[in-house]
Amino acid sequence: MPAHEDWNTARAAELIAAGQTLEGPLLPILHSFVETFGYVPEPAVPMVAEALNLSRAEVHGVVTFYHDFRREPAGEHVIKLCRAEACQSAGCEALADHLVEKLGIEFGETTPDGRVTLEPVYCLGLCSISPAAMIDGRLVARLDAKRLDKALEEVVR
Repeated sequence: MPAHEDWNTARAAELIAAGQTLEGPLLPILHSFVETFGYVPEPAVPMVAEALNLSRAEVHGVVTFYHDFRREPAGEHVIKLCRAEACQSAGCEALADHLVEKLGIEFGETTPDGRVTLEPVYCLGLCSISPAAMIDGRLVARLDAKRLDKALEEVVR
């Protein structure tokens, strides 16, 4: 994963200015924050709201609604396990328990060393080959504990 910049308001203002001219600028601006800083910092919310003539609540609602917009920095590696119905019927809950035990964290948390963040997602579009996950942006499917462990070993060494 690429290194992210430290939060600073000057850089945030540049990102907002660059996205303001787009049609429907809120999502592109928020994505640019994630690409640049790795998350959408709390001080960004009022900046974006003011620039786009939106309420803070509207911006906050978008940030908290979409799973791609995190409010805290993620770990070096991000594991997203699909927990939607198709993956549930194929055994993702056992995989969820396996990940929680293996990593020693709950969903929505990052390991104390900052290496791995574990997140739930509710559809990766791989229903016919579930259970599925996304590890550092790479999709993996037809998972069982052994295959999941192998995929993790390739990334988290």
